[in-house]
Amino acid sequence: MLKITVATDAVTDNIPATGGTSTMDISRKPEGWLIGETLFDGDIVQISENRYHLIWKNKSYNIEILSREPAEKSFHLLINGTEYFTTAKDKLDLLLEGMGLQNSDLKKVNHIKAPMPGLIQSIAVAEGDQVSKGDILLVLVAMKMENVIKSAGNGIVKSLKIAPGEIVEKNQVLMEFQ
Repeated sequence: MLKITVATDAVTDNIPATGGTSTMDISRKPEGWLIGETLFDGDIVQISENRYHLIWKNKSYNIEILSREPAEKSFHLLINGTEYFTTAKDKLDLLLEGMGLQNSDLKKVNHIKAPMPGLIQSIAVAEGDQVSKGDILLVLVAMKMENVIKSAGNGIVKSLKIAPGEIVEKNQVLMEFQ
């Protein structure tokens, strides 16, 4: 089973505008897919890699996937000219949420540690810089391989504990965040 949340208003910069959202359950049963309690008896055809055409309940829908974030289980969609931002939760997500262990959508980073011993080749941020999840922070060379270290969440660089050309040990703190 999946629990899908869809922003019912237009989307700006991947953030739903203030307004309503709707949530629906999607599950697979022997007789087919159920959306809520309704059996999906429509037709869907993939037109290209990110474009689909759907016919359901005598209505036609042109769907384009503008962006997808598999780790967050989210999609930015364009359906008949209107943008929607969707998120999905599977059984495990719902179980963890029920136990109070859900992950925050926007993780705050406290510090970055060296994943292995190596040489700091370059640093892409400075103290005071705002970083977002996935931003490149630095390049660590280990065993003749360049390892790009990216931010695991959002934050502001508080202090750099290393400099380019410096050799670091595994688990050494490289930078701290506010």
